[in-house]
Amino acid sequence: MMTAHRTTTVRGLDVHYREAGPADAPVLLLLHGFPSSSHMFRDLIPLLADRYRLIAPDHIGFGRSSAPGASDFAYTFAELAEITAEFTEQLGLTEYALYIQDYGAPIGLRLALAHPERVTAIVTQNGNAYEEGLGKEAWAPVLALIAERTPETEAPVREISSPDGIKWQYLHGVPEDLQHLVSPDAYEHDAAFIARPGQSEIQLDLISDYGSNFALYPAFHDYFRTSQVPLLAVWGAHDEIFVPAGALAYQRDLPKAEIHLLPTGHFALETHAPQIGALIRDFFSRTR
Repeated sequence: MMTAHRTTTVRGLDVHYREAGPADAPVLLLLHGFPSSSHMFRDLIPLLADRYRLIAPDHIGFGRSSAPGASDFAYTFAELAEITAEFTEQLGLTEYALYIQDYGAPIGLRLALAHPERVTAIVTQNGNAYEEGLGKEAWAPVLALIAERTPETEAPVREISSPDGIKWQYLHGVPEDLQHLVSPDAYEHDAAFIARPGQSEIQLDLISDYGSNFALYPAFHDYFRTSQVPLLAVWGAHDEIFVPAGALAYQRDLPKAEIHLLPTGHFALETHAPQIGALIRDFFSRTR
């Protein structure tokens, strides 16, 4: 089934999204992470579109969605979550499963906190919600920026958004015999969007706001415990950003959570889209 590329307007901002699957099928809302866009789901969407309605928006500031300057828009995770919530309401989505990766995790989990009755299941692919999931070395410069934003703490974080920093995020943890599966188009696509004017401040604002997500971790955990939402973790086991301990931690609050550690890195869909698609189909067939 072909994927449609659409745009809608939320609060005067363009939100680009990919959509595929029957209009009356169960919805899977795909929320991408940094520094990507809905482009990261290009291989997964066709694998599921026969049975599910797949909707993958680009967050504001990313991909083909609007990217107002940092002085004109509050680049916080709370604001991105509110935009996403309004986006789902515009599309008439009354219930959906969530696929969360990286930045998509705190955005999607904020949706679940606001409207738990709308979330039918969660698939987390290197989408963290626990302190033990933070890779020590990768997070050291980010934690320093969160603690105090200065030119000195900004400098190493700016490197994360550089072409080499983006390429590293795609290739680290990917075994040598699988690296040929990672399309250069993926990290070059991200690097081109992140190189646009104003992006440096946009990304610094978001990264420095990441501490607001830590403050919500207890609320996320309480949501898991009280809802017992069905959860599938399909996690790149060699990810140095969000380490496997973050996947295993879900079972502390969701004992029935299903955890699959895959032999790859942060962007697991680049090398394991068919396996992840099969795991999702099986999981949804048993839990939805």
